[in-house]
Formats: sequence, structure tokens, C-alpha cells
Amino acid sequence: MIYHHPRARTDLPRPGDALALAGSAHVWFRTLEAFDHARRPVTPALAAETLAQPRPILPRLPNDRPLVMGIVNVTPDSFSDGGTAYAPEAAMARAQAMVAAGADILDIGGESTRPGAADVAVSEEIARTAPVIAAIRAAGITTPISIDTRKARVAEAALAAGADIINDVSALTHDPDLGAVAARSGAPICLMHAQGTPQTMQSDPRYDDVLTEVYDHLARRIEFAQAQGIDAGRLITDPGIGFGKTLAHNLALLRGLSLFHALGAPILLGASRKRFIGTLSGVDEAARRVSGSIAVALMAAGQGAQILRVHDVAETVQALALWRALTVEETKR
Repeated sequence: MIYHHPRARTDLPRPGDALALAGSAHVWFRTLEAFDHARRPVTPALAAETLAQPRPILPRLPNDRPLVMGIVNVTPDSFSDGGTAYAPEAAMARAQAMVAAGADILDIGGESTRPGAADVAVSEEIARTAPVIAAIRAAGITTPISIDTRKARVAEAALAAGADIINDVSALTHDPDLGAVAARSGAPICLMHAQGTPQTMQSDPRYDDVLTEVYDHLARRIEFAQAQGIDAGRLITDPGIGFGKTLAHNLALLRGLSLFHALGAPILLGASRKRFIGTLSGVDEAARRVSGSIAVALMAAGQGAQILRVHDVAETVQALALWRALTVEETKR
């Protein structure tokens, strides 16, 4: 395996020979580092221009700036909000508020995948999610919706209710039927890296080189997804911050995030309110980790991440508006 790491930059002025990273209007690169498993420099086997190509998610969504995905957890045991949006009316209100605040995508989930969380029965997960999705569509909200699930039947019900995207934290390893559902529907699907299950993933995660090992895993899952009949242009990747990772692992993935552009798919980054932010900032309560979450989101934006999955939409949208203004040249506004 040869790894191709475009070194992302946002500083101005942008040199004339700079390439847009994955079609971004704000992130560019001139340096493409290639190395092998031993981290020895090698000759690139990938043209730098390939990494400049846009990575569209859906036709109606922009592909030259980071998209904000608002999290609506329809669960009674969410780590981030304690289940405050568990009731359908509360979930609907949260979704409406996120759309009003500028969310590009809504991510609806009915099963907590926090460390130690128990599995939820398929019927219960459908009952939590499909009616909320249907209600959002009945209210006339056209914002794309992602269903956060590992299960084929849950995804089918959500897509029938009006969802557009599948977000699978297991990367098609949990339910053998989910790949076929994604292939038939044509919906984009996000493949996330996780070491272990929610019950075991934080017991003792270990890697020799977390950045390349996560990359290798996602490369294999992309191959598997395509073998299931899912078009390469419908795939999204997520390095899985906090899913079987220590603090050091999370930081290494964030610092090296632009490596994942070489997989050829958009990058989704979900770090909002996670434990490592509290560890570094000394903030125990998840709901008070907003500022730290925005700091991570802006760093991910600077690495060219296409989707930022967040709890605090209004604050993230505002921060990104300033970041975008500061990372585009006057002549391009």
C-alpha cells in the first residue's frame, strides 16, 4: 500500500500553482507526500490532480465548502444531551431549529453507540426514527436527512419515510443485508471506522500506526461496498473519532485527516462534544463542550473535511462563516 497525503493549507495568498483540495474553495495544497507502511518516502502513484476533484454528496448540496450535519438523537440515553430530544415532538422541534440555524443535513439516530451502550431492537429503532423523518417531510422540510443506523430494516424504513443518506458506524460489518439496501436505493452511505463494538471499543484500543490502520480498514470497506453494488460516487468515509480510540489516537487522526482524501470519497468528521474534548479542556459535562467542538470542527474544515457532524448547529455555522471569509481571496468573493 502506498499512502498519498496532501498537505492541506488555507493561508493566503494562494500560490498560482496550488490545487484545490477535493474541490474546496477554501483549502488547497501544493505538497503531496507519498510513503509506504514503514513511513518511508516513495514515488507517488496517484496524480495530484486526482485529489483536486470535487466530491459531491447529493446534487442539491454545495461541494466547495464544509457541510454542517445536525445531530438529532431520538434516544433516551444519548451521551451528549441525556435524551432531551427523545420524544417525537422534541425531536421535531430540534430538527426545525437546526434547519433554521443553517444545517445542510439532519442526522436522525435511534440507537446510541456511545461506549457501553446496549443494542436496540430493530422494531424499537424503527419506531423511534421513521415517524420523526416522516413528520419532518410532512412539515415541508426538504433538507437532506441521514439515518444513523447499522441495520438494514431500519435504513429501509427511514428511506421510505424520506431519508436520503445512510450513516453506518459499522461500515457494513454489523448487518449483512445493509449493503444490498444501500445498493438498491442508490442512497449515499457513510462508512465509519470502529475498533470493536460500542460495548467493547474503549476497553483497551491499540494500534501500531492509527492513521494508516484506519485508512487501510476504510479502503477495505470501500472495496466491500463496491462489491455489494454500491457506486463509488455514493460512498462517504469517517475515521470514527472516539470509536475504539484513545486521546492520542484521536489527535493523530485529526492531525492527519487530509490523508483520507486519497480514498476518493468525501470525509465526514464526527467529534462534537466527545470525551477527548472534555479531557483536554477540563470540561466534564458534554453539553458544555461547545467551544472545544467548534475548535475541532474548524481544524477539520482546514483539512478539507466535507461534512461536519455536530450538535451545536448555529454556533458551528457562525464559526464556519467567519472561517470561509478568512480563507478565500477577495477577488473570489
